[in-house]
Amino acid sequence: MMKHTIIQPDYTAFGSVYQLAIPMDIGEMIPSDDSVRLLDAIMERMDYSELYRAYSRMGRTETSPKNLFKILVYGNMSGVYSSRKLESSCRRDVNFMYLLGREPAPDHSTIARFRSERLCGVIEDLFRQVVELLTENGEISCENLFLDGTKLEASAGRYTFVWKGSVYKNEAKMQEKMKSELPKLAKEFGQRFWVGEKIRAKDLKKLRKRLKTLQKQQGIEFVYGSGKRKTKLQKAIEAVEAYLTKQKKYDDYNHSFGERNSFSTTDRDATFMRMKEDHMRNGQLKPAYNAVIGVDSEYIVGAMISQERSDSKTLIPFMEKYGQCYMKITGDAGFESEENYTHLEENGQLAFIKPSNYDQSKTRKYKNDISRRENMVYDDKTDSYLCHIGRRLNVAYERKTKSKAGYRILTTVYECESCEGCPHKEKCIKSSGKQPIEERVKRLYVSKTFLRQRVEAEARITSEVGVLLRMNRSIQVEGAFGVLKEDMDFRQFLLRGQVKVETEFLILCMAYNVNKLHRKIQNVRCGTYLHIPKAA
Repeated sequence: MMKHTIIQPDYTAFGSVYQLAIPMDIGEMIPSDDSVRLLDAIMERMDYSELYRAYSRMGRTETSPKNLFKILVYGNMSGVYSSRKLESSCRRDVNFMYLLGREPAPDHSTIARFRSERLCGVIEDLFRQVVELLTENGEISCENLFLDGTKLEASAGRYTFVWKGSVYKNEAKMQEKMKSELPKLAKEFGQRFWVGEKIRAKDLKKLRKRLKTLQKQQGIEFVYGSGKRKTKLQKAIEAVEAYLTKQKKYDDYNHSFGERNSFSTTDRDATFMRMKEDHMRNGQLKPAYNAVIGVDSEYIVGAMISQERSDSKTLIPFMEKYGQCYMKITGDAGFESEENYTHLEENGQLAFIKPSNYDQSKTRKYKNDISRRENMVYDDKTDSYLCHIGRRLNVAYERKTKSKAGYRILTTVYECESCEGCPHKEKCIKSSGKQPIEERVKRLYVSKTFLRQRVEAEARITSEVGVLLRMNRSIQVEGAFGVLKEDMDFRQFLLRGQVKVETEFLILCMAYNVNKLHRKIQNVRCGTYLHIPKAA
C-alpha cells in the first residue's frame, strides 16, 4: 500500500472533513459578557471623520481605519503590542476576527504604519470621545482629579547618552583652539578671518569657500593615499572642514537638548532618567519619558508624555489641557511648587497636594534641628525670627527670580544680627562654601507666598475630605499605573519620538478605560466615584 507523504504545502489534503454549520456567525463563539463586545459597542458610537481625513482620497484601503483602530485598542486590552503579534492574532484569535468583521487580516506593516503615522494627529480626538462617552453615561464625576506620573523606558539604547555638560565643555575647548589657529591659517594664505564671541558654522563655510577659490586659481589638485604629499592649502582646507563638521554636530546636539541636560542618540526626544525598575540595581540612568495621567472615578481622563524628569513641571501644562473643569486637584509631593499652587489658586481650584516635608517634619530629628526655620520663633510684628539662643534674624533684602516658565518668585532673605561666639554655629550653618565657618552668618531664604500656600495645603490634606481624597489618590491613580505595568505588562514604548510615544500611550489609556468599564459592569459597581473606607 502506497503511503502519502505529508511534506507538501497544502495541509488541507489530509485534514478531517467538517460538516458545514449554518449560520456561520463567528460571534456565536464569543461569550455574551466578553469585553470585546463592549469595546465594539463603544467604538461603533464614535466619530471617525478626523481619522478618515488622515487618508488620501486616491487609492484604496484593504482594512478600514475603524477596524484597524479597534484591533489596536483590543490588542492593548489583551497585552498584545507588537504589530507582528497583532497580525498573528488577527489570523488566529476569534475576538480579533470578530472586530475585523469579514475583512482580511491586515499585514503587520499596515498596522505599524497606521499606529505611527495615521493616528498621530487624531488620537487625542478619539481619546476625548471615549472620555465624553463615559461622562454621558454617568461614569465620571468631573469633581475630583487625581494626578501622578511615572517614568517609562523609551525604545532607545541604554548607552547612547549625550550629556549637555560634556558637549559644552568640548565645544568650548574647540572654540578656543579655533580662535588661536584659524586667524593664523587665514593670514598665511592672504585671507582675513574675523573672530567674534563665537565662531559659527557659517563663518567656517565662508573661510572654506575662500580657500577653495584660491585652490582653483592656483590649479592645485588634492591628493590622497600613502606616499602622496599634501600641499599646505589642502591641509588648511581639510582642517577647516574638520572644524566645520564638529561645529555642526555640536549645533545639532544643542538644538536637541532644549532645556534638558541629556538625550539619546537613538531617540532624541528621550531624556535619561533614574528609574525605579533598574535591571542592574545600581541607580543607572535610562532613556525614558515621564508619563503623567489624571484619574477620575477610576478612569484615565487625561494623559500626557513629558521630557521633564520632575513631576512639578508637568502640572500646569496638564491642567491647561485636561483639568479646567475640575475643582479639587489631588497629587503627591512631587507636584508641590509655588508656581503650581499659584496656578490652581488663579483658576479657583483647590490643591490637595502633600507638602514635600510633610513626613519628614514629623520625625524627632527634624524637630530638633536648630538650623531649620520651622524650629525658630517668628515675630510677626517685627517680621523677624529668633534663633536657638535668642538672637534675631532680620530682613536683609528681597531676591527676585524666575522659573523656566517665567513665573516670578519673591524670596525674603533673613540674616542674623550676629553669629559671633555662638556655640551652635556649626549645627546652625550647614551650607558649604569657601568662606570659613567663623566668618559666615546665618541666613534664611523664605518665600512668604509659598509658605502661606504650604500651610493652607497641609490644612486641607489633614481635613476629613483631604484624608479621603489622599486615600483615593493612592488607590485610583497609583492603582492605574499598577494595572498598566503589571496586569497589562506595559514596561517600554515601541515607538520613537515624543509625538508617536504619546499616541502609543493614549491608545493604552483607552484600552485601560474599556477594561475598567467592563470590570465595573460585571461587578455591578457602575456610578461609583470614590472608595469609602469601611468602618471597623
